[in-house]
Amino acid sequence: MDEGKLPQYKKLYETLRKHILSGVYEEGSLLPSENELCAVHNLTRPTVRHALEALVQDGFILKKQGKGSIVRKPPQDIGILSISGTSSAISKDYLQTQILQKPQIIPWPDPFHFEISDIERDCGCVYMERLRIVNGQPVFYDINHIPNLNLPRFTSRNFENKSLFELLRSQYQIEIKGGQQKLKALKADQKIGKILNIKKGDPVLYIERKLHTNRENFNIYSTIYFNSEKHAIFGNF
Repeated sequence: MDEGKLPQYKKLYETLRKHILSGVYEEGSLLPSENELCAVHNLTRPTVRHALEALVQDGFILKKQGKGSIVRKPPQDIGILSISGTSSAISKDYLQTQILQKPQIIPWPDPFHFEISDIERDCGCVYMERLRIVNGQPVFYDINHIPNLNLPRFTSRNFENKSLFELLRSQYQIEIKGGQQKLKALKADQKIGKILNIKKGDPVLYIERKLHTNRENFNIYSTIYFNSEKHAIFGNF
C-alpha cells in the first residue's frame, strides 16, 4: 500500500521507529514531547499518543510520568517469538538478513504442517528462505510460506536486510495479531549445519509458526531452525 494511505499515527510510528533503530535517538534519551511532536508533524494529541503507545507495546520506548518517552536499547535476545518481529527487537547494527531463496509463487506443499483455508490453498503461496545473522554469526534459518493474496509486486521487492513484518505493515497494511507455534529440539543435519555454520549433530531449536493477521484468510507460515548456542529467544505472543 502507498505510504500516503497509512493512518496518521502509523506514519509517526514508522518515523520514530526508524529513527530509534538508526540511532538518531540513543538508548536512554528522550523522544520529543507530545507537544513538540504535535507541532512538528501537525497532528492531534490523540494521534501522537496512539503512535507512542504502539512504540511502548513493541518495546521501543518506556513511558515515565514526569519524564516522557525514554528510548530502550534493542535487547540481545532474539525476538523471533514476538508478533512485532525480529527487526523490531534488534537494530540493524546487530541484525543482517540474507535471502537464500528469493520470493517465488508456488503451490502449497502437500502435506503441509498447518491447516490452511481453501482460499489460501486456491491462491498458492509465496515461498522464500532467509538467513538471519546477528553480530556476524548465522543464528536462524527461516523458511516462509505466505498466501499469494492481494500482494502486488511482492515477489519483485528487495528483502535483503529488510524486515518482512515491516514491509507487510507499511506497504500492504497487514498486521500480525498473534499466532500459534510448535517447538522441539533437533540435531542439525548436514544442510542445516552448513547454513548455520555449526557441526552436524549440534542441537538446534526447530520452530513451526502460524501467524494470524488482521486480513481474513491471510496467515503467515514459517519454519525456523535456531542456533541457540550464544543467544536466547524471547517475545510477547
